[in-house]
Amino acid sequence: MSTPKSADAASAGSGRKRRARDSLSRELIVAAAEEIAQQEGLEKLTFQAIGEKLGAHPTSLYRHFRDKDELMLVLIDTLRARSYAGAMIATDDWVADVRAQARLIHDHYMRYPEFALQMATRRPTDFGSMDFMIGALRRAGYGAEESALYARALGQLVRSATSIQAAIEAQPAEIRELDEVTWEIDFRRLDPEDYPNITWAGSLPGIRDPRAWETALELMIESIVRRAPGRDAAQPD
Repeated sequence: MSTPKSADAASAGSGRKRRARDSLSRELIVAAAEEIAQQEGLEKLTFQAIGEKLGAHPTSLYRHFRDKDELMLVLIDTLRARSYAGAMIATDDWVADVRAQARLIHDHYMRYPEFALQMATRRPTDFGSMDFMIGALRRAGYGAEESALYARALGQLVRSATSIQAAIEAQPAEIRELDEVTWEIDFRRLDPEDYPNITWAGSLPGIRDPRAWETALELMIESIVRRAPGRDAAQPD
C-alpha cells in the first residue's frame, strides 16, 4: 500500500525545485501578489498561487503574513507609497496643494484600478495623505473641526468618483468599448416625451470622460475657497 507523498517529495518528483524556506521575504511575497492580481485578477490571488509563483510551499507564507487580509493591507500601502512618494510637498498656495493632492489620489486609483475597492484602508501612507490635506486647510485659516470635515468630504468625493472610473478601467478593453457603445445607442433611443431634459441636452459625457472628474473636483474646491476664513467679503461671488 503506497503512502501519500510529502509536499517536498511531490515537488521533487515533478521536477520543480522548491525554494529554500529562508529565502522568502515580505517584499518578494508582496511583489508576487501584485503581479498575480494585475495579470489574473484579485479572485486568483491566493497563498497557493503565490507559492506556485515563488516556488515555495503556501504554508511558508504564513511565516511572513498571518493571512491574506494582512497581505492585502501591506500590498495596498506599498502601491500607495509608490504613487505618493515625494509628491506631497506643502507650498504657499494651499488651493494648489489641495488640487494637486486630489489629482494625485485620482491618478493612483487609475494606475491600479484592480485594487480600487480595496483602497479604503488605514495604513501609514493613508494617514500621511490625510495629514497633508488637513494641513492645507489649516493654512487656509480653517479651524480643527472644519479642516477635518472638509478633508474627509473632499477625500470621499475623490475616492468615490475615481472608484467608478477605476471599476470601468479594470474591465477588459472589449467590455469597456461595448459598454460605451451600448450606452450611446440606448441614450439616442430615449423618447423625448419620457426624458425631455436628457434629449434636450443632446449628449451626456461618459463615465470615463475626464471632464466629469475635473468638473466635480473644481466645484468642490471652489466651494471650499468660498467658505475659507478671511476671504474678502467684498469679493464678488
